[in-house]
Amino acid sequence: MESLFSSRKRDDILQNMTKQKYDVFIIGGGITGAGTALDAASRGMKTALCEMQDFAAGTSSRSTKLVHGGLRYLKQFEVKMVAEVGKERAIVYENGPHVTTPEWMLLPMHKGGTFGKFSTSIGLRVYDFLAGVKKAERRSMLNAEETLQKEPLVKKNGLKGGGYYVEYRTDDARLTIEVMKEAVKFGAEAVNYAKVSDFIYENGKVTGVVIEDVFTKKTYRVHAKKIVNAAGPWVDRLREKDHSKEGKHLQHTKGVHLVFDQSVFPLKQAVYFDTPDGRMVFAIPRDGKAYVGTTDTVYNEDLEHPRMTTADRDYVINAINYMFPELGIKAEDVESSWAGLRPLIHEEGKDPSEISRKDEIWTSESGLITIAGGKLTGYRKMAEHIVDLVRDRLKEEGGRDFGPCRTKTMPISGGHIGGSKNLDDFIQAKAAEGIKAGLSEETAKQIAARYGSNADRLFDRVPSLKDEAAERRIPVHVLAEMDYGIEEEMAAVPADFFVRRTGALFFDINWVRTYKDSLTDYMSEKLNWDGETKARHVQALEGLLHDAVVPLESR
Repeated sequence: MESLFSSRKRDDILQNMTKQKYDVFIIGGGITGAGTALDAASRGMKTALCEMQDFAAGTSSRSTKLVHGGLRYLKQFEVKMVAEVGKERAIVYENGPHVTTPEWMLLPMHKGGTFGKFSTSIGLRVYDFLAGVKKAERRSMLNAEETLQKEPLVKKNGLKGGGYYVEYRTDDARLTIEVMKEAVKFGAEAVNYAKVSDFIYENGKVTGVVIEDVFTKKTYRVHAKKIVNAAGPWVDRLREKDHSKEGKHLQHTKGVHLVFDQSVFPLKQAVYFDTPDGRMVFAIPRDGKAYVGTTDTVYNEDLEHPRMTTADRDYVINAINYMFPELGIKAEDVESSWAGLRPLIHEEGKDPSEISRKDEIWTSESGLITIAGGKLTGYRKMAEHIVDLVRDRLKEEGGRDFGPCRTKTMPISGGHIGGSKNLDDFIQAKAAEGIKAGLSEETAKQIAARYGSNADRLFDRVPSLKDEAAERRIPVHVLAEMDYGIEEEMAAVPADFFVRRTGALFFDINWVRTYKDSLTDYMSEKLNWDGETKARHVQALEGLLHDAVVPLESR
């Protein structure tokens, strides 16, 4: 089956875009852009999207990887946001249970800490009510002994008890990719490494974009009735091109997360805890690792490559040792890390942690529609608001009515398994197919859990790749994942696969070191790279491996 989302088809997709006139063209392939493409395409709009890096390469692969209701926003009395975002958690989970999963969270309470027993109990109850939390997942309050049973590593000195409530953990980059693939299934055309270098205007109104292929430097002129700027941290750069950056603007803040092996940090329970400076930090177990974050500092440097600094690293390590004092975590214990930017809407005189996470839509005089701010959890509602606006404008201009949003109960790619209640049975049944294809039970289950209803597409590759995998000394399922990434998830360079299609650079960095050379060779042959191109992509991956471990010296 020929895939419409193969990195070998990038040139064809861009060429085809120049021959169309779209109802809506979306700039930005993070979760907001992907969600907007799915909403628009599923309503029948002729939809196209471009991303100047890889899909999810900006903020959408560098979050805390939680689809959470924003408990801390209750402290800022952002009740409406907590209610909307809280309800969205369950929707995001139901539509893609293979990438999002419930995660019980422990909120320890200590003498002199931010959270008292009474205020925490009330806060969590209000949270449950606003977010419409189902009965089995409602909060409970624990005494000190019960809190330590959940997580024995928590600081015992001054411990009064804890709150216990549900959040949802996700793979943010895979969530973005799956939403994008579903949009493509509905007819959206999407391409990565394609940068908008200019806008096209007619009579003062924006009617198209000039796209530059980042690899070939070729340019393409693409026309659309409406242009949506969903470029995350880069939205102001596009507003500058449109000469419309006035009034409100972005304030970037940086968040850093550190990853530890469970042998160093044997965390068994996700914990949301106070730091000495009154901020809140998450510590979350995942696949034999524990990750902790995040920092929240104003950022005015390179948007493409935010880095962990020694100050960021030390802040998180100090927070860990404050709440988990028996561990004695040191800088050399850090196995990997990531740094991401929050594109927040600037509010004069506010500390980074106090700036609202709400989203806003702005329309310029030329008609450029910009979406700014917002949270991962709220991506579907943000998309609905944008596409409603596009629908209304198209209708006012004499076009057809594209009707209401259809995504509330729409599974994303890989999520076609009949809802979360079927996930365990689905994984069991799918694993049996993987075993038939020649994989071990453990590997077959891992693939079924990661790829959901698309697991067949990987299992189907196993027989034909067996000999080649043996020749290249790569396990056949690993080669199948890379092949699927290239052909059906538009992985165009090694970093796309190792960082965003698998998350391995963060959560299994030694696996990346083991397979990077042989898998890059395979990708290079498949995509016909010359020596110079291959060397450039190898160097980029080596740079990411270095930056995940070695911090920038703080000035």
